[in-house]
Amino acid sequence: MNFVTFTTEQGQMWGLAKSGGVVALSALFPDYASLRDVIAAGHLAEVGEAGADLPVTHPDGQYRLDPPVPNPGKILCVGVNFPDRNEEYRDGAQNAGYMSLFPRFAQGFVGHGAPLVRPPESEQLDYEGEIAVIIGRPGRRITEAEALDHIAGLTICNEGTIRDWLRHGKFNVTQGKNWDRSGAMGPWMVPFTDPAQILDVRIETRVNGELRQSDRTGRMLHPVARQIAYISTFCRLEPGDIIVTGTPTGAGARFDPPIWLRPGDEVEITVEGIGTLQNGVCDE
Repeated sequence: MNFVTFTTEQGQMWGLAKSGGVVALSALFPDYASLRDVIAAGHLAEVGEAGADLPVTHPDGQYRLDPPVPNPGKILCVGVNFPDRNEEYRDGAQNAGYMSLFPRFAQGFVGHGAPLVRPPESEQLDYEGEIAVIIGRPGRRITEAEALDHIAGLTICNEGTIRDWLRHGKFNVTQGKNWDRSGAMGPWMVPFTDPAQILDVRIETRVNGELRQSDRTGRMLHPVARQIAYISTFCRLEPGDIIVTGTPTGAGARFDPPIWLRPGDEVEITVEGIGTLQNGVCDE
């Protein structure tokens, strides 16, 4: 089942994606104002079963897909998490023993089908195809052995970046990672039911049909279970929190000269078992 958050003329709703459209479930479950509330209640399976046989309420063309969890408590991203990825930063620094982390804000993301926005301050808009993990069970100091039990679902992330703004500060990348509508999540959230969904699946990114990134999660330097365990050491993870788990090598900054995204480009990120996130590019 593919859970979605979407917007119509009547406002934002949540439900299920089906062939030909979506099924709105918000009115059937008024106790849950958002998909995050369903996740927190631990009722994804029950809600999904209730909507499984219902007909499409909003055909394609009558809604806009939003990020599946539009109101996460926090979004934490893992950087430099695939072999050779460190070279893309071209700063001469070596990989550290611990994972690199940085926050992103929800307003930096659009949903499937909406364009990424290039700001007037920089032409260096870059793509990063990743898997995003949505937390289902709260926890602090979660062990690696128990970490995957805390996942509610998975989605795809284009962790769009304004490259030259990554170096405005000495010790952080927050500025380059948080431009409004510079990234995307979607098209939906797939419930997490099996470790095989995350342990060794392929991530591929294409720009205008050209394959730019391709790797498997089994090659992550810091696997997802370790990410959850490490992050939960210093902060409590809550239902609806999102961990963006790292991108393979092959971003536009990798090329010589770099290839930045431009208006009219189409970016597609495909992850086995989840689907394809597609976004165009426009100028602000």
